[in-house]
Formats: sequence, structure tokens, C-alpha cells
Amino acid sequence: MTPSLPTDTAHACRAAVSWRPPARAGRPSASGQCSQPRWSKVGRRNLLILLFGALGALSLGAGALLAQSSAAPNGPLRLTLGLEGAGQAQNVDVAIQVLFAITLLTLAPSIILLMTSFTRIVIVLSFVRSALSLPGTPANQIIIGLSLFITFFIMQPVWSRIDRDAIRPYSAKQITSSEALDQAAKHIRSFMLKQTRPKDVELFVALAQLGPSSPDQLPLRVVIPGFIVSELRTAFQMGFLLFVPFILIDLVVATVLMSMGMMMMPPVTVSLPLKILLFVLVDGWGLVVRSVIQSFVT
Repeated sequence: MTPSLPTDTAHACRAAVSWRPPARAGRPSASGQCSQPRWSKVGRRNLLILLFGALGALSLGAGALLAQSSAAPNGPLRLTLGLEGAGQAQNVDVAIQVLFAITLLTLAPSIILLMTSFTRIVIVLSFVRSALSLPGTPANQIIIGLSLFITFFIMQPVWSRIDRDAIRPYSAKQITSSEALDQAAKHIRSFMLKQTRPKDVELFVALAQLGPSSPDQLPLRVVIPGFIVSELRTAFQMGFLLFVPFILIDLVVATVLMSMGMMMMPPVTVSLPLKILLFVLVDGWGLVVRSVIQSFVT
């Protein structure tokens, strides 16, 4: 005769989920509690649904990959950089081009800062802001943005020649990539040499221990640092000339305040409005931008 369980124990067994192996049919466990099977019907059904769904997704993905590979075996999104693509020169060439493009993007800020007119422009505009005793006006974003647009304006002829002699022939497959780089370097070297003092170039030529050579044959590793040093010197000279009239205003205001016995009043309180008024009346921003642009015209 099979012993019967109390009613509370039976309800508890129905609600509990146990991972013990099921007991033989018709007998309770040794602890006086019933045991459940390892998987219920609902759990088995959910597991089967998940398995069938995963198999369906895998089959659909495999079908899509097979269709894509059959339609475009050499698609533009496939890059091989290993033993598999050792005999495929076209894939290796594309991979090198992508690597070169990524490297160029990382070096783009340095190229803009050091090989164009951006350095001189941004330093001169910063000197103007300091001479006006306005450390936060205009903001850095405005100074950098204006410097970039002036740089685009000044460098437009150089970039047009680079596009004509290097980029377009290379896109039309008339010249190789090395020839395109040589043509672009020739134009940018010509621009930098026109703005560089000869003694700055001679300094780096002597340090590099190069023999006598024409300017067109100078390597960029000599021209670029000479151009940067020359640009810094020119920018600081222009900044000094910008400071002179504003310093005179500060001296006049300080002298007048001392003669009036107003020792406790800061001279900046009176000189700052006078500086701004003078700068606006003489169209200071127009004069500064015109002077900077004309300094690159040779």
C-alpha cells in the first residue's frame, strides 16, 4: 500500500522545481517530499523553440553569405592581409591604400598646422586678443575657425596645382602613386621655401650634413622644420607690432591717472574701452587680416 502525503506537502511539491533525479513512480523521496522531473513540459517546449529559431537564423545567415559571395566574390568590403591573399596583388594594394588613408587622417591636423599658413595666422590673431586685454574674447573656436578659413583662402592656389598635377592624373591612372606624391611634394615645397628665410633652411641643411643642392632637390625633412621656425619668427614679429599702439594707450592712461591723483583706480578700467574704441574705429580686424594675407603674397 502506497503511503499518502499530506495536502500541504503535495501543493508544495507542485510549486517547487528540483534538479534531483526523479524518484520511481508512486513513491515519495526519502525526506518525505516529492521530486519533480528535471525539465517540465513548458521548459522542453521553450528549449525546442529556441533551438529551432537558432537553426533557422543560422541557415538564413549562411544563405545570405553564400548569395553575397556568389554575386560579388571580390566585393569592396573584403580585405585580405594574410597568407590567403599572398597571391592577390590587387587586394594587398587596396589594403595598403586603406592603411595609408587612415594614417593620413591621423596626421591631417599636423599637416594643417605645420605645412600651411595656419601657424602664422592663429598666432597673430591670438596676439591681437592679448593686446586688447581680452583673454576670452573672441573665443578659441572663433579664432581657430577664422584661421582655418583664411588658410583655405591662402592655400587655394597651391591645392589647385596639386589637384591638377597629382590628384587628377592619379585618379585617371595616368601616373603612379609615387609620382603623384612627388608632384604634390614639389608644390608644397615651393610654397614653404617662398615663406622661409634662407638662414633657417641653411641651419637644417647644415645639421643634416647635406651637400650643395638646388632648392627643388631639398628633402621635406629639411624644408618643413625650417618653414616652421621661420613662421614662428614672423608671427612673433607681427605680434610685437600689434602690441605697440595698445601699450602706448596703456602708458598714456596710466600717466593721466597718476597726474590726477587717482592711484587706486586700475588703468585697465579706462584703457580697455579706449583700446576697443580705437580698434573698431580703424577697422582693426580688417587691417590685421589684410596684413596677414599680404604677408604670404610674394
